[in-house]
Formats: sequence, structure tokens, C-alpha cells
Amino acid sequence: MACLYGASIFVNMSEGFHFKRFYVRHERCAMKVGTDGVLLGALAAGPSSPHPVLDTEPSPNVLDIGTGSALCSLMMAQRFPQSLIIGIDVDNDACRQAEENVSQSPFKDRITIKHTSLQDFRNESRQFDSIICNPPFFEESLQCPDIQRNTARHTTSLPYSTLISRCKELLSPDGTLTIIIPTLAVNRIEEECALYSLFIVRRLHIKTTENKRPKRTLLYIRHHPAPIVTSTHTLTEGGERSEWYAEITKDFYL
Repeated sequence: MACLYGASIFVNMSEGFHFKRFYVRHERCAMKVGTDGVLLGALAAGPSSPHPVLDTEPSPNVLDIGTGSALCSLMMAQRFPQSLIIGIDVDNDACRQAEENVSQSPFKDRITIKHTSLQDFRNESRQFDSIICNPPFFEESLQCPDIQRNTARHTTSLPYSTLISRCKELLSPDGTLTIIIPTLAVNRIEEECALYSLFIVRRLHIKTTENKRPKRTLLYIRHHPAPIVTSTHTLTEGGERSEWYAEITKDFYL
């Protein structure tokens, strides 16, 4: 979604958004800056906390799958000052835009952008303490003529089975994979995790308003089982940011 709930101040929404410590242009990206990305960047786990909300532990190695404009990479760099982050994307235009956004940020020395698919990505040096992903979310739907947008939106480019199997290989023994997906797809991810011996340790359901059903869910996935913590949060109250949403985004929104 292109609109941010309680949006930060911006110069031109079609071009990009100003956050407190960085600016994100997105006009060359198929998927624009939106609430899902902000939620992922604000809530993704660091390596020491399987059930984070506002985690301040350092995350030495972070992989951002489908980085797009590099929004989540920039947010993770801000949250975890000691982290080294790799953002990957299959779309060349998105990678070039991500590189531009990173180069103009205060975190440029800690973020590397690579033009590659997850299927082809190799990291020989070590595994990742934190992996984050806002994956393509349409499994069965009519595709539009825009190839770039289809790649970003449809799981034909990154099936859930591939996402989970590759993350099992890339995730360090004590690391956490955090993804944000449609709530209706949670059962599919749970099935894939069971196949690859990964374990969901937290489900965080997101509602736009109190009287709506959750549409998005953040899942926290690890190598080792733990009691599953489930919670539900609301983005807006009375047309304004909810107290919860305002708290988790206070370091980012102007």
C-alpha cells in the first residue's frame, strides 16, 4: 500500500518520504513506501530477542530480502547501530534506487545492496543473525501487464517454500526471521516451517481499525521451538495513529 497511516511529512508522495534520519525515494520501485514496510522495519527482531517489540540489542548481520527502496534496511541500520546489512532485490531499478537512498543516508557504510534473487544469493562468510522480508503476497490472482509490479507482488517470483527453505540455510543458529504477510497466508507459512523444521515463536496481528479483522501478520521464526506468543494491535484510533503505532514509529516519523 502506498499510503502511510498517520503519514510522515513528505515533499512529494510520488517521489518519496522524509523520515527523521533519512529520506527514501521510491518512484523507480514497483512497491512504494508503505505501512507494511514501516511495520517490518520498526518491529523486526534482533538476534537476542525472539519476542521483540522495541528491541535495542545489536544485530551484527542482517539480510533484507526484497529490499526495494531499502526502507527496511535503513530502519534496521538506525535501530541497530552495530549492524552490517545486506539488502537484495531481483529488480535492477529497485536496486539502483536503494543504492541512491543508502548513499545519501548516515548509514551508507553499513548497508550493501546486491542485485540478485534469494534463489541465487550466496553469502560465504557467515550466516545472518536477523533476516527480514516483506515477501510477494498474491499466490493466486490475475496478474497485471506491469512485469516489474508483478514480480514484486506475486509469489511466482519468490514462492513461500523457497523463502522458508533458503532462510533456514542462511539464518544463524540463534537468529530470527521476521516476515510480514497477509493474515490469510499464515497457515501456508506454518506448513512450510513444519516441512523445514523451523518454528514460529510469535504472531503479531495488525488491524487497521479496532472494528476490522487483522489483514497483516508479522511472524517471528527461529530454529528452536518456544511457546508461541500471539498479540493483536491496531494502527489507527479515531482517525489518528494509535498509541501503539505512535510508540513503535516515534523514532522514524517526523
